[in-house]
Amino acid sequence: MRVGITGHRGLSTEVEGQVRALLEAAVSQYDPIDLVGVSCIADGPDAWFAEYVLGRGARLEVVIPAEEYREGLPEEHWPVYDQLLTRAAEVHRTGMSTSDSAAHMAGSEILVGLVDELLAVWDGKPAWGYGGTADVVAYAERTGVPARVLWPEGASR
Repeated sequence: MRVGITGHRGLSTEVEGQVRALLEAAVSQYDPIDLVGVSCIADGPDAWFAEYVLGRGARLEVVIPAEEYREGLPEEHWPVYDQLLTRAAEVHRTGMSTSDSAAHMAGSEILVGLVDELLAVWDGKPAWGYGGTADVVAYAERTGVPARVLWPEGASR
């Protein structure tokens, strides 16, 4: 079973704790022998999902949206990003250089194309910018990939 992740970054500490619990529970539902997690390993849900996948002994594949992607992430996340990237069984690239919304959406489209199911840490609202979580969920739905929304009841961004 190939499972991908998309989700909101910059969550409050309270919402982060709830989302982490939802992600850990979701990942634990899969047999680690059959699980391949696919993530862009950004800070937040992408990285947490990747950590849970690896923690269960499953395989991780990483999608890198752009050559400058890492530099566009918060500097304090770089050590986590680097560590997860070294543990990836396979790395997929868009071939794009600039880390912008077009590259992020292209990376998400590659990710969706690789998976059987998409986990979406999504509040159900429209994306704040092109390539946001809502756009990724809509793309998955258009391409026939089921998206399972994980969002704490009553939480807000």
